[in-house]
Amino acid sequence: MTRQLSTSFSGALRTFAYFMASGTHYALEGVDYLPLYGNEPSAIEMTFAIYVNVIKLDENGNVLNAKYAERRAAEYLKEYCIPGYKAYPAFEEWETTLHAPPSLKDQI
Repeated sequence: MTRQLSTSFSGALRTFAYFMASGTHYALEGVDYLPLYGNEPSAIEMTFAIYVNVIKLDENGNVLNAKYAERRAAEYLKEYCIPGYKAYPAFEEWETTLHAPPSLKDQI
């Protein structure tokens, strides 16, 4: 059985991506992170990894904690960009895990 991502998750991810790419996310006001795009892609990769690792969905695919997931991802960028800044609480390993991409046969 194949399933698509829920419209709730799709909308949450789209909104997060817009705020991140436009430099308008409220939790990153004053943080100069836009130059990372194209220059330090691993920082952006980790930001999105944290977002999707933290976000929770109910049994129907409805997002339960979009703003919390955004905040955790923003905390990572603050740590990355602001010397001496520490996220609270500190990141746990499961939040920062970079999961493997699909196998090549699944990408076709």
